[in-house]
Amino acid sequence: MQQIASPPRTGRLSYQNAIAIALVCLGCIVTSVPAKATEAENEAIFQKKLAPLLRTYCYDCHGESDGEGDLSLAADDSAEKLIQNRGHWMRCLTQIRLGTMPPADADPMPASIRSEMADLIEQLANAVDCVQNPNAGKVALRRLNRAEYRNTIRDLTGVDYAPAEDFPGDDVGYGFDTIGDVLSLPPLLMEKYLDAAESIMGQAIHTPPPPLIFHTQEDPLKLIGAAKWNGKNELTIFSNGTVGLEIDAPFAGNYTVTIVASGTQGGDEPVRAEIRVGKNKKVVEIPETEPTEKAASFQLGRGKRKIEIAFINDAYVAKKYDRNLILHHVEVRGIESERVATTLPDLPASHRVLLFQTPSRDRSFEQAATAVLSRFASRGYRRPVTQYEVSRLVELADSVRSGGGSFEESMQVAMQAVLVSPYFLFRIERPRKPSADGAMPLVSEYELATRISYFLWSSMPDDELLLLAYRDQLRDRTKLFDKVGRMILDARASRFVENFAAQWLQLRNLDNVSPDTRIYRGFDDEIRQAMRTETLMFFSEVMKKSMPIPTLLDADFSYMNEPLAKFYGIDGVRGDEFRRVSLSGTSRGGLLTHASVLTVTSNPTRTSPVKRGKWILDNLLNMPPPPAPPNVPELEKSILAGSLRERMEQHRADPACAACHNMMDPLGFALENFDAVGRYRTRDGKDEIDASGEMPDGTTFRGAEGLRELLANQRKDQFVRCLAEKMLIYALGRGTEYYDKCAIDEIMNTVRAKDYRFAYLIAAIIESDPFQKQGSRE
Repeated sequence: MQQIASPPRTGRLSYQNAIAIALVCLGCIVTSVPAKATEAENEAIFQKKLAPLLRTYCYDCHGESDGEGDLSLAADDSAEKLIQNRGHWMRCLTQIRLGTMPPADADPMPASIRSEMADLIEQLANAVDCVQNPNAGKVALRRLNRAEYRNTIRDLTGVDYAPAEDFPGDDVGYGFDTIGDVLSLPPLLMEKYLDAAESIMGQAIHTPPPPLIFHTQEDPLKLIGAAKWNGKNELTIFSNGTVGLEIDAPFAGNYTVTIVASGTQGGDEPVRAEIRVGKNKKVVEIPETEPTEKAASFQLGRGKRKIEIAFINDAYVAKKYDRNLILHHVEVRGIESERVATTLPDLPASHRVLLFQTPSRDRSFEQAATAVLSRFASRGYRRPVTQYEVSRLVELADSVRSGGGSFEESMQVAMQAVLVSPYFLFRIERPRKPSADGAMPLVSEYELATRISYFLWSSMPDDELLLLAYRDQLRDRTKLFDKVGRMILDARASRFVENFAAQWLQLRNLDNVSPDTRIYRGFDDEIRQAMRTETLMFFSEVMKKSMPIPTLLDADFSYMNEPLAKFYGIDGVRGDEFRRVSLSGTSRGGLLTHASVLTVTSNPTRTSPVKRGKWILDNLLNMPPPPAPPNVPELEKSILAGSLRERMEQHRADPACAACHNMMDPLGFALENFDAVGRYRTRDGKDEIDASGEMPDGTTFRGAEGLRELLANQRKDQFVRCLAEKMLIYALGRGTEYYDKCAIDEIMNTVRAKDYRFAYLIAAIIESDPFQKQGSRE
């Protein structure tokens, strides 16, 4: 994943202090939310105000039985029915606000009437009580997506594990890959998680190489001194005596001499043998008459050693008993003594951090394992682990040790178990019920810490967030927003830029577009990457310096390096490093003139006003056009003639196409001065470019500058509300519903009161009920 460079650090502390102070001052903002009207009041509004307007402007085409497009508005003859069919009324609302309905051939609707009708439909369709415990919504169980998994692994273990090549791709909902409803866990992905956990912990924790093993065995009949004793398949020593063998010990370690022996018993004691290595002696008793293993262990150094086996208690009484030692097999095994294969400075940093305690003379294996696994699992699960959970992990580690594994190996296996636990792979929140008075329950402090960290950092909470949660201080406004202000300025906030902004602006599609380089010379992969970097650094600048949100549309600066500046035709930029560049006096300004946006909304061989217009409606105004009606035949290219604008006008002549294209095309044509890779031009081939546009509601504009003015000023609230809703969807991991209108209204009140500055948008989302509370999916 590309690392997005932060803007220059000049004045960093002052920005941090300003943002922290600004966020804390949110407490000074007092917002008012209108109370929900009663059902009777809603019905009165419908019958007395909205219904007459609908009869005048809508029912001719959308009557009760013959509604065009299979849409009957007259069938919803009460406020209750309108609310029940909220979905198609919200689509109607979009058409009314865009001016595409009523159609051009119908009686004209005055602007004041259009605004009144839109407000009435929204008021009734989104009728929800914003005072008496509005529903906070509920998020489906959320799996970590690939980016979150990689970041969490890096922050937890210190290992940068890239799953992109191995893991299946994440599904996308509502434009983002953070949506709980689509983040499933197929069996293949579970197998990948198991493999990944083993690989990650193998990199994070160093394990010493296994000890060396020595092994030899000898036929007793071939032992030194065996010739004097009787035997065919075994060696019978019938009087006190000694046999032996020599080994060349390859290392210092523990050597075990194992004999398979039996005895002919007699007298008042069993057969005894003495196993000797130099001055070290160990006596073994052999009371058995059948072959049995007996062993003695010795610590030996390197070098040649003689091992002797002596029969030491011979006894004989004529005609009563004869005590003898019988040897069936002799074997010697050695295992190398523990050695330090890696000195402390050579251990990976992750090893030293994770294994901060190890067994010693004063600390048992269980004590060390409990300390290490308690901290690791608590951080991995984003909450304190229970005693039972720790004991299970310690038991698992102990089973590895019992099988001959080292402390490091036992920790590797136990930590792998953490990494494949549902508590790690999923963001689990304990279900709660509303209180007796219907108040929506708050998520826990630890769950709130997790929501904040994955929102801004796409990763687990850091120790400071977890400490605030532990102390029940995360809802202390001063402490919370001081922390959030520092999180925005932290290097990890680049993950928010990468994951939110790149998806919101559809920059991830930039890798998949293929402009025809025979037409658009100068475009290559270096420029492709530079386009992307420009937009992400620009977004990062607006966010980290808490500029007014409309700056995204009308900024007079951007970030470029020399290759991109030359591509744009801008002089005075030298070197490959990106830096802030003034756009004063140029045709550029804001996201709409970024080559990244212009390229992803074009075709390989030409611009696409349709794609660009749809992109603006979707991502800047939150007014996605309806899908194309079914069974509309594609126009034959042979009947289209003239400039691109003329051909598009011919296309819109088809009534089936006009409704949507009347919304999209004017917006797209405003950007026609920029070609399919974002370079400025005044002509398209032999045709002079006409970048004027007129919306169905009569609003006119010309070129990118006029479009910026329209969006950043005349429709500023609509743009900011669109961004707020997109960001709320990304943060919550679910699509917004009608009952989220209360929260979005409050967010907008907060942002509007503070000059639309970016930090207040982030803070207002974190303070909103859907972010702080748990509701239902109704």
